[in-house]
Amino acid sequence: MKLRLPRLAGTLLLSTALLTACADDPGGGAEGATIGVDYPRSDTDFWNSYIDYVPEYAERLGLDMKTTNSGNDVATLASNVQTLLSQGVDGVAIAPQDTAAVAPVLRTLAERDIPVVTVDTRPDEGEVYMVVRADNRAYGEQACHYLGSQLEGEGKVVMLQGDLASINGRDRTEAFHDCVEAEYPGIRVFGEATNWDAATAAQKLQTTLTAHPDVRGVYMQATFGLSGTLQVLDQLNMAVPPDDPEHVFVVSNDGIPQELQLIGEGKIDATVSQPADLYAEYALTYLRAALDGEEFEPGPTDHGSEIVEVREGVLEDQLPAPLVTRDGGTYGGVESLPYDDPSLWGNDRD
Repeated sequence: MKLRLPRLAGTLLLSTALLTACADDPGGGAEGATIGVDYPRSDTDFWNSYIDYVPEYAERLGLDMKTTNSGNDVATLASNVQTLLSQGVDGVAIAPQDTAAVAPVLRTLAERDIPVVTVDTRPDEGEVYMVVRADNRAYGEQACHYLGSQLEGEGKVVMLQGDLASINGRDRTEAFHDCVEAEYPGIRVFGEATNWDAATAAQKLQTTLTAHPDVRGVYMQATFGLSGTLQVLDQLNMAVPPDDPEHVFVVSNDGIPQELQLIGEGKIDATVSQPADLYAEYALTYLRAALDGEEFEPGPTDHGSEIVEVREGVLEDQLPAPLVTRDGGTYGGVESLPYDDPSLWGNDRD
């Protein structure tokens, strides 16, 4: 696995040279620091990949680390944070799946002057040092343009939504609907709430496809629905090759190795590659910066992203998350990468 050197935008108030030096010879405010990292879940390939990346970047940045796993439960997250505090951590990285209910956890950390970086999700309220995330509205828009182009603006699609208690589920859902309404009004969308649950996704997809066998597109908002979607299409005799006029175009979300392989095999058609590697890299890089007393402002970075102020006092580094297709073509004005592109983290896994 290739490990990137930590780097942040020279246009911001933190220099690349400083972090590179810290990585080689830890010092400054972060000297001897211990960070706490709560993993949100370990039941998906995406999050297991993130879990694999984190300790590598912690070592590279000279950070000692304590870890917990909240198992997609905010009460467990709150308990885990108390455990990490009792272990004397100096900063915390969390990935709250319920972005509304995490507010009391953030208040506890703020009262203790513990800097917090949230990964993948942005809390609905509360103080954080930095949000490390991709533009989740862009996820929905990219899926919309891919399906809209392939269906030539007509037909029916099913959207397997994530949890609408999460900013990610809301962003992807709203952006997909907004894009379809504005750009492809001839497409009818069946939105199915799944709470990021595989069994729920499969059951709702089967019900919708049975009632509407003329559906020609599926957008799943994460790979929780991948196996179930393939099984349902197979059971209903709808798993046909991409060149078949009855083909159901499937767009996924995560960029795990299995998705890339399935795209190459013609069993699904596209995905949006969430940067599991960059989430780990920059979550820890920003925690290191927090402990060194660095400050940031909105603007472009040198790693292909943009730091934006999403609400007063809350900054978010929106990391790149490309559309991935079989041919690397352009769909509805959205450029994509081919599934075998070596720059994709899913192609860089052992």
